[in-house]
Amino acid sequence: MGFGARRVLRFLLLVLLLPVPGAGGAGAAALPLVVNTWAFRKATETAWYTLQSGGSELDAVERGCAQCEIDQCDGSVGFGGSPDEHGETTLDAMIMDGDTMEVGAVADLRRIKNAIGVARKVIQHTKHTLLVGESASLFAESMGFPCEDLTTQNSLSIYLKWLYQSCQPNYWKNVIPDASKSCGPYKQAKQLNSEEWINSQKRINIHNHDTIGMIVIGGSGHVAVGTSTNGAVHKIQGRVGDSPIAGAGAYADSTSGGAAATGDGDIMMRFLPSYQAVEYMRTGTDPTTACQKVISRIQKYVPYFFGAVICANTTGSYGAACNKVPGFTQFHFMVYSPLLNQPSEFQDTV
Repeated sequence: MGFGARRVLRFLLLVLLLPVPGAGGAGAAALPLVVNTWAFRKATETAWYTLQSGGSELDAVERGCAQCEIDQCDGSVGFGGSPDEHGETTLDAMIMDGDTMEVGAVADLRRIKNAIGVARKVIQHTKHTLLVGESASLFAESMGFPCEDLTTQNSLSIYLKWLYQSCQPNYWKNVIPDASKSCGPYKQAKQLNSEEWINSQKRINIHNHDTIGMIVIGGSGHVAVGTSTNGAVHKIQGRVGDSPIAGAGAYADSTSGGAAATGDGDIMMRFLPSYQAVEYMRTGTDPTTACQKVISRIQKYVPYFFGAVICANTTGSYGAACNKVPGFTQFHFMVYSPLLNQPSEFQDTV
C-alpha cells in the first residue's frame, strides 16, 4: 500500500470508527493524545507541550521519553540504574513512525545517556532498524552524542549490595556452581532442571522492569510510539529485553493505533503483545479489550508474569491492562488529551 493510500485509509477509519461512549471501558476519545506507562508525569507533559508548540508526533515521543531518561524515572530509565551483573548500566530504546512504519532502535547501548535520541538517528541517518552494543555507542558518538559515564553512586551501591548478597537474585539457571547460592563464574550443568525456572517465575520483582512506553497520536491521526529503559537489574551482560523490539516493546500503525508494553521483557517479547494489540484494534476491538486479550494470551503460558500494556486507537480512545499478581494489582498510566486540563493518572481496574 502506498503512502498516499495509507493516509486515505486512515481518514476513512477516523470517520467510520467513531467511538461509542462507554464502549469496552475505553477512555473517552479526543485527539491529539499522549499516553504513557507508569506515573511519569513530566514525560507526559513534555510530549504534550512538544505537540502544542508545533512539534511532530515523533518529536513528542522522542522528547517525552528523553525527559524520563533525564529524570531517571524510577531508576529503571536512563543512566545510573539497573546495573548488570558486572555493575554496568546499559540502555535500550526504540521509536516507530506509524505512517511510514520506519523503526529506529538501539540495545545494550553504553556510555550514551540519550538512548531514544540515538534511536531516532537510526531512522534519520541509516537504512537499518536496530543497532546494538559497542557498535551502537560508536554510531551515537559519530552522530555527536557525548560519551559519558552511566554509573552513579546509586547504581554502584545497588551493585555492591547485590555482590554482598551472593549475587541474589540473578538470571542464571542449570549451571554450576549453584546460581542460587553463588556469584560464579558459571559453567553449564550436565542435567537440566525445568523446576528451577518454574519456581523462579513465582518470585516476581515488580520494581525491576518499569520501562517508559509512550503512544502519541496527532490531531490528524498520525501515530508514533517509543520506549526507553535501562533493562533488568543484575541482568547477564548482553541481555536485550522487549523494549527495543518493534511489536514487543511498542508498535504503531496509523491505520489502527498504537500500543506499548512494560514488565518482564524476557517473557513479554515472546508474544509480541504490542503488535497483537494493534491488530486487535484494527478489527474494531476497543483499546481496553485489546490490551486485556494480549495479557490473557501470555497468562495461558506464564501465569505469574509481571507486565502491562497500554493501547490507543486512531479516534483517541485508550485503555490498559495488566497481569494481576501479588503485590501488583493495579497498573498506573498517564494520559493527556483535549478533554483533560492537565496530565492525568489513570489505573487499570478491570
